[in-house]
Amino acid sequence: MRFLYPRVRVRVNGLEMALTAILFPGQGSQSRDMRDPVARVRPDLLSLVQELVGEDPFPRAEEGTNFAQPAIFCASLAGWTAIERRAPRAERAVGDLMAGHSLGEFGALVAAGCLSERDGLRLVVLRGRLMQEAGERAGDGGMLALLGAGAAGHADALAEAHGLAVANDNSPQQIVLSGSRAALPAAAAAAEELGLRSMQLPVTGAFHSPMMEGAVPEFAAALDQVELREPRVAVLSAVTAQPFDDVRLRLAEGLTRPVRWRETMLELHRRGAERFVEVGPGRVLTGLAKRTLKDVELVSA
Repeated sequence: MRFLYPRVRVRVNGLEMALTAILFPGQGSQSRDMRDPVARVRPDLLSLVQELVGEDPFPRAEEGTNFAQPAIFCASLAGWTAIERRAPRAERAVGDLMAGHSLGEFGALVAAGCLSERDGLRLVVLRGRLMQEAGERAGDGGMLALLGAGAAGHADALAEAHGLAVANDNSPQQIVLSGSRAALPAAAAAAEELGLRSMQLPVTGAFHSPMMEGAVPEFAAALDQVELREPRVAVLSAVTAQPFDDVRLRLAEGLTRPVRWRETMLELHRRGAERFVEVGPGRVLTGLAKRTLKDVELVSA
């Protein structure tokens, strides 16, 4: 599917100005050394996450989403703190636009001043636990990555044919399907007949699919208890690929609805972003941006 958007640019004193978009990664971006910057730059955050999780989540980040999510969130905030400390004091905000991939939305909302760090971390810890438990209750959920030219064009048909959901529309060449683990081999075989490569992901559940519905009520109730403020800059929701309208609703929907990352990147570019800065561990979002956008500057902070 091809997206056609009119370009929107910001004018300052009659001159068009390119904007900077700050991107926060989601699960799958964890790295072995991501604890180090948290301990160095944000030891207070490391102490808080250990208190909320009940142990240090970093050594167990590969074991489940209940550990991976709080660890990646803290590493992303440590990266954001480092960027802010390097920025000139006169700058009110380092970025002009922000977005996060699934879990990364919480980092983006914190960085934009919409959500406090403590509330953000509490929500992330709860989200990780609820998603882990929902996956364990379902028992047979899994995810399948489809890779190669034309992946985006075949995703909907493959999902429908095999009773799966499109969980992540990451780039024109990378789509993730989610649902019953028993359905994944047939979907993989069908994808390979179309010339695509496939890879079953090492996850504990069918994330971003109806199989996560059991996690929604408790998470929505927790969202109702947090204070939200007007963000300093526009933060795009990966559920709608538009600026957040109802933050609580969109974050709750993010448990069961697809991550529309390809559309989110295109919308950031349409709004004038020509410099994309990935904050936090890994380089996943930088790689996806290369496959989606042309002639933009990509920075991994």
